[in-house]
Amino acid sequence: MSENQLCFDDVSVGDALPETNAAPSELQIFFFSAASNNGHRIHYDLPYAKTEGLPNILVQGPLQSAILAKMLTDWVGPSGRLIRIAIQNRGNAFPNEKLTYGGVVVGKREEDDQLLVDCEIFERNESGAVLMPGTATVSLRRRSGS
Repeated sequence: MSENQLCFDDVSVGDALPETNAAPSELQIFFFSAASNNGHRIHYDLPYAKTEGLPNILVQGPLQSAILAKMLTDWVGPSGRLIRIAIQNRGNAFPNEKLTYGGVVVGKREEDDQLLVDCEIFERNESGAVLMPGTATVSLRRRSGS
């Protein structure tokens, strides 16, 4: 097993997940709209977004969710699996705004021959407001010999 592989034995309740940062650019937001067939103008047309009362275009919730899911899959490594993710979008994110992704382990269990780790996860903006709270469950392997 790879030295970079997180194992069930390595995780304890209360452990913080390694935080990651992202700052989606206007170009990334535009391409994500195109790739996801999301034609809502609040994601690429600044004058229109302002007519909707927004100070800037918005980062799509699904793009934010994808970055949050990537944080989890990077943490668990190539042999870990993301089993479940549930999030709520509670605030707006804007282009080039530094967003921080992280979480904490809140439970460990064995279920149906799987070693599961439950986490509370989040996305925070630069001012510290949680824009996306959520929960996730990942599946890990035992370390060889334990």
